[in-house]
Amino acid sequence: MPSDNLARRAAGELLGTALLLVAVVGSGIMAQKLSPGNIGLELLQNSIATGVALGVIILVIAPISGAHFNPVVTLSERLLNRFPWRDCLVYWAAQIVGGILGVIASNLMFSRAPIEISTKVRWGPGLWLGEIIATFGLLLVIFALTRTRRASLVPVAVGAYIAGAYWFTSSTSFANPAVTIARMFSDTFAGIAPSSVVPFLVAQLIGTVAALLVVRYLFPSSIASDAVLQEEQRHEL
Repeated sequence: MPSDNLARRAAGELLGTALLLVAVVGSGIMAQKLSPGNIGLELLQNSIATGVALGVIILVIAPISGAHFNPVVTLSERLLNRFPWRDCLVYWAAQIVGGILGVIASNLMFSRAPIEISTKVRWGPGLWLGEIIATFGLLLVIFALTRTRRASLVPVAVGAYIAGAYWFTSSTSFANPAVTIARMFSDTFAGIAPSSVVPFLVAQLIGTVAALLVVRYLFPSSIASDAVLQEEQRHEL
């Protein structure tokens, strides 16, 4: 269970989101260095590193803060589980600041300027639909597992989903407003131009609303609990 200390939880969210962006941006820069001009191989390297690292970071930070690392996950927790608005605002601030710090660290690791402004334009209805699907799928994975008492599987499932969604979504699955904002500050393979950010954020919110509607319908708490209880009883017999 997450700590009751809000400052400690916020620190966990800041650190976890920073490490996530180090994984995303750092592996993107390394992929460019190792496989220049081979976009498919660069994406493969970036997706594997991000998915594996994300799963590990969730395992480490979950006991502290719940390991959201994502404003739409925090918002969903608020709307589904009565997560306090005060905590929500603190988490959002920690996630955004942590994401930017992670990008700065990645830039510095590879001898780049601490803050860059990305020139990588990501624009078009197909990409926005990709972000809706990516965010919808991510939240469905998280809440399908947590609302059926299988939260222990979340680190592996989320890491695997994000690694896969790099490939099956047109947007390469940002699915996270804090990640989207932070990636403006690295003019690399993983970057996104400031002009492309707002439509991505809107798409992520649309994906969140759609996911919450589906989760409420498919996994109401009472039905999920009854189903798990019946399964446990069958195993006992």
